[in-house]
Amino acid sequence: MLEIAVKAADSKRAVDIVALNVSQVSLLADYFMICSANSDRQINAIVDEIMDKEEEAQVKVKRVEGKDGGKWVLIDLGDLIVHVFSTSEREFYNLEKLWSDAPLENIEAWID
Repeated sequence: MLEIAVKAADSKRAVDIVALNVSQVSLLADYFMICSANSDRQINAIVDEIMDKEEEAQVKVKRVEGKDGGKWVLIDLGDLIVHVFSTSEREFYNLEKLWSDAPLENIEAWID
């Protein structure tokens, strides 16, 4: 699930993709994937691609929040929660710092 989301985001040129293993610090999910985009249009393209690829892999998209706002979209896939931010929103909310107790996952092999 995480690999699919990372590759889908990367295929739409998401910026600074990171994955946090939150399984030991949160009951919400096992992983958070965080990435940025340079425009509202790109955010929507990334979100659509992730949802399409996950659904192709039989992963149920439980909920999507913020798609109409275009600055921060959250995709709930159960064990994985994907955050797609505009660059300024990501800097403002700084989820990586908020969840700094969660170790980073090595996703380099999945990114071109």
